[in-house]
Amino acid sequence: MDRTLSYFASDVHLGLQVFDPAEREARFVDFLNSIPKERTRALYLLGDIWDFWYEWKYTVPKGYIRVFAALDALMAAGVKVYFFQGNHDVWCYSYFEELGMIRLTQPAFVEIGGKTFCLGHGDALAGAPAGYRLMRGIFHNKLCQFLFSSLLHPTIAMSIGRAWSRNNRLSRRQPYQWKGSAEPLVSYCEKVLAERKVDYFIFGHFHVEAREALSGGAQLIMLDSWLYKSSYFVFEG
Repeated sequence: MDRTLSYFASDVHLGLQVFDPAEREARFVDFLNSIPKERTRALYLLGDIWDFWYEWKYTVPKGYIRVFAALDALMAAGVKVYFFQGNHDVWCYSYFEELGMIRLTQPAFVEIGGKTFCLGHGDALAGAPAGYRLMRGIFHNKLCQFLFSSLLHPTIAMSIGRAWSRNNRLSRRQPYQWKGSAEPLVSYCEKVLAERKVDYFIFGHFHVEAREALSGGAQLIMLDSWLYKSSYFVFEG
């Protein structure tokens, strides 16, 4: 049987202690187990699958065994699993690759079923406020990562990271208001289309579900978070 299906998911925020984290994780595991292995070519995880993930050379966060088991079952059946770093799981260094997953860096251009996809988490592609750019630079800075890993015991480091992540999420009183064709990410896509052919742009990060028509018949697809419901996209081709 031909493998014609590709799945895309983003912003599950596993481990975030708001609403019902156990239910959200179970819902994501059910989704992974429901993917038809013999018909699926690939699963693309577009970032922030974990709400806070930090790994040391010999230590990774505990838990999520059912998630990793479901991902391993997919890969064992021949499904390729690709992942992007989001802004909440920046600090995945090698563990996911050791499990067999394949790292991609945004914007990644991939060919699927004769169509060209531009994929990524979506943050900072179309610019961002100065505060966010500064924070992102610190998170990606090798010296800052080394100091965080070396000076703090994992228990303390994980407590700080999870508290920051939870407070950051709860500080958002209002959901992001998608601006449609006036959205900066739409302008970013149009700039890309001026230079190369792309059929689909798929991003997450903003926790909105949206679909925008672009030049030349291209489409921008925004994936919602999993905080309230399951959100994913399936392409058959």
